[in-house]
Amino acid sequence: MTQVAKYKNITRITYIALLALMLAAPVIGLYPVFVMKLLCFALFACAFNLLLGYTGLLSFGHAAFFGSAAYVTGWFIKSQSWTPELGILAGTVAAGLIGLVVGLVAIRRQGIYFAMITLAIAQMVFFVCLQAPFTGGEDGLQGVPRGKLFGVFSLESDAALYYFVVAIFVLCFLFISRIVNSPFGQVLKMIRENEPRAISLGYQVDRYKLLAFVLSAALAGLAGSLKTLVMGFASLSDVHWSMSGEVILMTLLGGVGTFLGPVFGAGVVISLQNVLADKVGSWVTVIIGAIFVVCVLAFRKGVVGELQAYLERRRAAAKLAKESGA
Repeated sequence: MTQVAKYKNITRITYIALLALMLAAPVIGLYPVFVMKLLCFALFACAFNLLLGYTGLLSFGHAAFFGSAAYVTGWFIKSQSWTPELGILAGTVAAGLIGLVVGLVAIRRQGIYFAMITLAIAQMVFFVCLQAPFTGGEDGLQGVPRGKLFGVFSLESDAALYYFVVAIFVLCFLFISRIVNSPFGQVLKMIRENEPRAISLGYQVDRYKLLAFVLSAALAGLAGSLKTLVMGFASLSDVHWSMSGEVILMTLLGGVGTFLGPVFGAGVVISLQNVLADKVGSWVTVIIGAIFVVCVLAFRKGVVGELQAYLERRRAAAKLAKESGA
């Protein structure tokens, strides 16, 4: 068996094992609400990674899409009695439209200017959510019902909602994988690596970056909509700038430009918050920050990124040894 085949087998086995773990989580004693929250933030991190890891655009305002979709979904389900799938769709579309507006403004700039524009617009969205009458102000939207899927299947039980969230997460993960491995994804990688060369080859770079930005915003909004359905509320913390910082932390911790990196990073951050919040209070932020610094110093490419780099080095060494022997 070649090293390439071994690497693909390892990747395939890892995905199958993770899927089996997700499906068996309620059976083996994992708290469904905690795992659902983890999957929501893992999807959020994957959406952000699509923009940063594969397009090379660093956004400081992704909480705007996550939080605005959370509010839109919560309002439609609670106040307008919409079914959960329609509420989630409304939140996702709203996040995508906001992403279109932000993208049209932001992609005209690069680097830190792009990042600061996204942060500034995200702060505007935060103050809208603070002042708008339908958001509940500082109290947020409380008591959002889970409702019935398509008006038939009740999502009130944790088990039913859990497998609904797992299904959406898996479909979105496959969708992102398809985007990255498509010709469109290859162009995004080329823009990330050498934008002037992409322009010289005739690609309309701004259109590609705008589409990537809108897709990332819509997927982030889907994650926020699911989070509202799972937790039963939408709050200002969902749209605060610190949420943008958290998703950057998750992505960097796991590995930028990797498929499983954002999922791993989200798992670490959410798990630490869940375990340490009651024990150390607000110090949990300091502890997570310290762990992040250590991981960045020890794993420059993130934990998953370093593991993939190690496997690549082994594969290259084995190939070289085989060619030398021949």
